[in-house]
Amino acid sequence: MTIILNGETHEIREGSTISDLLTVLNMKNEPIVTELDGRALTHHDYASSILLEGSRVEVIRLAAGG
Repeated sequence: MTIILNGETHEIREGSTISDLLTVLNMKNEPIVTELDGRALTHHDYASSILLEGSRVEVIRLAAGG
């Protein structure tokens, strides 16, 4: 199925969760902020947030600097 990830189309297995997506992207243990269809998610939401056809996901990697 197709989702919109950071403004680009992305194919993912039907029934996938945000947690599954982050595993595929190798970002599971990265410091990130994630939004699903305009709603900010916490790490506790990842496993229960199921992606649907056309879901809009934003994943932003946090970086510290000076």
